[in-house]
Amino acid sequence: MPSKAWQLNAAWILAATIAADLDAWTRFLLLHHEPELAAAGPETLRMKLYHLPARLTAHARRRVLHLDRTWPWARAFTTAWQRATQLPPPT
Repeated sequence: MPSKAWQLNAAWILAATIAADLDAWTRFLLLHHEPELAAAGPETLRMKLYHLPARLTAHARRRVLHLDRTWPWARAFTTAWQRATQLPPPT
């Protein structure tokens, strides 16, 4: 464990569990159209999807994400983002 204090270790485990759940739900809900990414582990998702080569700019009071067109997973990220924005709100 990272710390000798029980409360800090409990918080660390909780954060690690939430991160694993988010990765699993991302693969299940957003990446089922990409077989390679749907079966990927956390390290692969982090390397291919979460560390994206992009610039975030502001224009007309809106934020715009400019993806690198030569990035191999640009289409997969765009499709996953569109699916995430179309999910119904939790009830």
